[in-house]
Amino acid sequence: MSYYIAPSFLDKLAVHITKNFLNIPGIRVPLILGIHGRKGEGKTFQCELVFEKMGIEVTLISGGELESPDAGDPARLIRLRYRETAELIKVRGKMCVLMINDLDAGAGRFDEGTQYTVNTQLVNATLMNIADNPTDVQLPGSYDSNPLCRVPIIVTGNDFSTLYAPLIRDGRMDKFYWEPNRDDKIGIVGGIFAPDGLSDREITQLVDTFPHQSIDFFSALRSRIYDEQIRSFIHQIGFENVSLRVVNSLEGPPAFKKPDFTLSHLIESGKFMVSEQKRVETSHLVDEYNRLNRGKASQASLAVVESPVSKPTVNQPTHLSLETQEQVHQILSQGCKISIEHVDERRFRTGSWQSCGSFNIDAHSDAISTLESCLSEYSGEYVRLVGIDPQAKRRVVETIIQRPNGPK
Repeated sequence: MSYYIAPSFLDKLAVHITKNFLNIPGIRVPLILGIHGRKGEGKTFQCELVFEKMGIEVTLISGGELESPDAGDPARLIRLRYRETAELIKVRGKMCVLMINDLDAGAGRFDEGTQYTVNTQLVNATLMNIADNPTDVQLPGSYDSNPLCRVPIIVTGNDFSTLYAPLIRDGRMDKFYWEPNRDDKIGIVGGIFAPDGLSDREITQLVDTFPHQSIDFFSALRSRIYDEQIRSFIHQIGFENVSLRVVNSLEGPPAFKKPDFTLSHLIESGKFMVSEQKRVETSHLVDEYNRLNRGKASQASLAVVESPVSKPTVNQPTHLSLETQEQVHQILSQGCKISIEHVDERRFRTGSWQSCGSFNIDAHSDAISTLESCLSEYSGEYVRLVGIDPQAKRRVVETIIQRPNGPK
């Protein structure tokens, strides 16, 4: 294989899988290995390379299969594929693993907007049960007394803090944070551009030019180099003839000559991709739309207040304490965004917080005005301030700023 396998990744995966197939007296081996880290760093692809190198067969489950309109289907699917993989080990006499991609996307809870369903609970409970009893995994409605072969489970994801805490405890899941260092990146990118004749020095310079980009950036960069030839091909045959020429054509698929893979051309295309990334990060059009909607809503509320009524009432504005204003300033100064949540006394005991209707506020004036509005509207409830890291997409601050019948 020309692709590069990071030594630390190979070592961790090989040890975990091998350890699960060994019978070591008095040693409890975690069944699940959780590989987590930033998006686009090649976690799944590195796993595939390790499986190929070790001659391991893999049964795949996608995070998208962990939800269903029928309660219990995803949990049954996990049990079924686990049993199928155990049967493969028995029949073929070789190592096999069960792999679940993007577990946090299917079974994690990111914020108050993520619905926690019966299937989510059952998936977590099923994985916990399998980790505790790996040789006794039954299907609903049937029971097989014969013990199964132990099947190592590999799961990937970005943020495992969104998963159910008892599932990721050390006895059940061994964790491995994958963050390729510079040498790993150079090796992986060298494998990506291996057919293109780039020297080791050019690969190193390319990686150092874009040090903060993930592995998939360089894979997408190589794909983008072919855009010029494909564009030329489309213009040559005409837009109206592309479908007939490409799909089921008697002439066969079109052939393209090797494009320009010089270092200068790669860097130029890479900088264009980075500019598109920054445009996405800085546009924040949804915030602009939400501000417009909030402005219209406030104008409508003012019109209602100013309309003549028999007994006019005046709502006194709620003033934030200096401590709360300082907390808002600190959260925004760290580059985080603000969300506001409320809950009544009954739901406070179960932790069922609800959003005040504003998400990811990044302007100081908007945060202050929204806070004052929420404190006034939910004066008899708990109100808390939430700071969200937009890069890691996780909460970094949760502070209660109002309690029922208490100081604000």
